[in-house]
Amino acid sequence: MPGVPGLLTGRTAVVTGGTRGIGRGVAEVLCGSAARVVISGRDAVRGKQAAADISAIGAPCHFYQADVRSREDLAALAGYAHDQFGSLDILVHNAGVYPEVLLAEMTEDDWDLVHDTNLKSTFFAFRACLPFLKRSPAGRIVLISSITGPITGYPGLAAYGASKAGMNGFMRTAAIEVAPFGITVNAVEPGSIRTEGLADLGAQAIQSMEALIPLHRLGNPHDVANAVLYLASDLASFVTGQSVVVDGGQILPEIPS
Repeated sequence: MPGVPGLLTGRTAVVTGGTRGIGRGVAEVLCGSAARVVISGRDAVRGKQAAADISAIGAPCHFYQADVRSREDLAALAGYAHDQFGSLDILVHNAGVYPEVLLAEMTEDDWDLVHDTNLKSTFFAFRACLPFLKRSPAGRIVLISSITGPITGYPGLAAYGASKAGMNGFMRTAAIEVAPFGITVNAVEPGSIRTEGLADLGAQAIQSMEALIPLHRLGNPHDVANAVLYLASDLASFVTGQSVVVDGGQILPEIPS
């Protein structure tokens, strides 16, 4: 099990969108570091199986079905985590969508789907977990943002990029507002990560992507999760309002080689 044994002993974490991809990798690393974890998603069958696979001795993983576009669902998710384990110390808000639609073809519904799922849900998750995080001796909020939007652009991802840039703006102000309670708020900005969705692009497309990354490989979910683990732990107790890029150097070259 990946993670740092014992680093998060006694802590409870909620990971939205934790049934696959980056979210699942985050849940695995947090459980491997002795946290008790609740993952959320909309697919109950996949979620229950993922929770069973992730659970470790002394670090259980539970699944709670929730749609992050619903304020009521996220309030119920936070309450469930607290009721099951007696605390809620860490929120990792990871759930999101990234449909590719060019601006000339984008509808209002396309825009709203991305922003409701990615950005409005950030506010909902924050508000749902905040009462419990205030009671924690080490409250942590980690948002999974992206290099797309805050740093780079990509054709077809204007709505996604805007939602992630908005997430980073939310993070900075939220960090100031909750600092008096000892809660930190930070973000992780992944580059190209090898997840289930990316595999559908095919080997040739993936090789082309790898050629543009200085480390010449795609990231994997645990690469992102390790950054989350740092921000969620006592190691980052004096770090707040910051974003950590995890991209293998993808944003560095002026001209791709």
